[in-house]
Amino acid sequence: MAVHGKKALETPDRKLKLGEIVETLVKEGLVADAQAQQLYARTTNSHLNLHPLVVIADQGWTLLGHPGRKLSLEYLTEWLAQHSHLPYYRIDPLKIDVAKVTAVMSHAYAARFRILPVEVEREAVVIATAEPLVREWVKELTHVLRCKVRRVVANPAEITRYLDEFYGLSRSIKEAVSEKGAESPVGITNLEQLVELGRSGKLDANDHHIVSIVDWLLQYAFEQRASDIHVEPRRDAGNIRFRIDGVLHLVYEMPVPVMAAVTSRIKTLGRMDVVERRRPQDGRVKTRTPKGNEVELRLSTMPTAFGEKLVMRIFNPDVLVRDFRQLGFTESAVATWNAMTRHSHGIVLVTGPTGSGKTTTLYSTLKQLAKPEVNVCTVEDPIEMVEPSFNQMQVQHNIGLDFASGVRTLLRQDPDVIMVGEIRDLETARMATQAALTGHLVLSTLHTNDSISAITRLMEIGVPAYLIRATLLGVMAQRLIRTLCPHCKQAGELDAAAWKALTAGSMQSHPTSIMQPVGCDECRHTGYLGRHGIYEMLPISSKLKGMIQNDFSLRTVKQQALTEGLRELRIAGALKVAEGLTTLEEVFKVAAPAEND
Repeated sequence: MAVHGKKALETPDRKLKLGEIVETLVKEGLVADAQAQQLYARTTNSHLNLHPLVVIADQGWTLLGHPGRKLSLEYLTEWLAQHSHLPYYRIDPLKIDVAKVTAVMSHAYAARFRILPVEVEREAVVIATAEPLVREWVKELTHVLRCKVRRVVANPAEITRYLDEFYGLSRSIKEAVSEKGAESPVGITNLEQLVELGRSGKLDANDHHIVSIVDWLLQYAFEQRASDIHVEPRRDAGNIRFRIDGVLHLVYEMPVPVMAAVTSRIKTLGRMDVVERRRPQDGRVKTRTPKGNEVELRLSTMPTAFGEKLVMRIFNPDVLVRDFRQLGFTESAVATWNAMTRHSHGIVLVTGPTGSGKTTTLYSTLKQLAKPEVNVCTVEDPIEMVEPSFNQMQVQHNIGLDFASGVRTLLRQDPDVIMVGEIRDLETARMATQAALTGHLVLSTLHTNDSISAITRLMEIGVPAYLIRATLLGVMAQRLIRTLCPHCKQAGELDAAAWKALTAGSMQSHPTSIMQPVGCDECRHTGYLGRHGIYEMLPISSKLKGMIQNDFSLRTVKQQALTEGLRELRIAGALKVAEGLTTLEEVFKVAAPAEND
């Protein structure tokens, strides 16, 4: 193959050929000769327009000698980079400054050579290519840009895709601004000036360029596994940030007028009042991912000093069909949770801060309980995900429909299971306990640090101890922790002092080694990929019920719960560390031991 060895640097400019690549793969023992002959026989004119690596990857071949490893496009790209004596580059769109890279060269020039600028440094520009033998553009760009040009080899399919996406996005933003003659506001310092500016915005939310930008934004978020999209106006430019695995990433900066039009477009889709920018609003949008899966977005706007901030929380209905074990439940936790939620009447509470996965747990539970013979009703603020098997009602404070009146209404709807979005006050708590006393299973949430504190919170709200004893079946506290990337994690030494501090000496043994984050292209060099739940189950036994009195002692109840087998959040996290799923640092972030432990 011409790209092998130092002689490759001396060859004249030309594109790679399918035959020479396959021949080299056969010589190196990566592909069987019979497979190569079959490919030659099936080769058609349509293959001439595809990059050779794409054609080979489409065959679905397995590496000879490695039964479980596919000859994927990414593997072939790394192989090509090695043979070309060029660095391999994994394109991560979240780390690319689209405005800068698209200013390096025109779309026509980049498309002509199928190259893509990926980094703009002070003294050099990094450009990705999948044709290492085509080098004529290097001299041209070096002369025009007056800086060094560094070549890297990247996935040909990704170069083609992002070439269109990046330049398309940049063009849409430029044309949206130039067609309307909008200019970025300068020196906005207070909300009153902002409101007037917003009412006289020059960009049309339905302009086709704005529509394209919003479509790109949503699909981009779905592909990057974002849980939230933040559209944030600033003084000089607007920021778009994605929350991925609990961490915010800056994705793009765009002119303020374009940002305002994008917000208006999304508000239109969510059936919100586009003109009103002075008060917070809520809305929802249902759309599809590029793969065709339905996704719901919950919208929330807030007036800020520089404009209207918009946050979209993404809810994937697929999580409702997941098994509890996929959410992070252990076998014993599944058994305990099922025992609590299979009662015909009583109250089951889920506690934890915002973003700890309470909604996913409750919806997954209700999905399993919602049989044809069971009437499941919910009252929420707002409805997180629309589910056909539930009867869902949304709180509307402007007409006097709060949680308490919502539960009162549901009690007249012959329910079997009631889910109350959150118990916030005494009136809601009273209605929930009333529903439980009259033969209904009630599921709800509270914001407390652990499961036992839920009892204290109910008493602080004003619920009498005797009602808690009569109705409370159990409490579950939960958190989400980032999980280690399976592609790059590696074994490391255990910090014995940190382990002891986390477990407070309650675990007799500890692992000899644990897994540690490293960082690779798959996890964007963070060392973590995805999140997992940790859970603290507190079934209310008859002994615990007897201890719920007006002179309730949190410490005494906790000791009894531990005696009965309560596994605290930090211990649940420590077990995930021992399993090699996460790190001590992650557990300390979300479930640090209390000072009195």
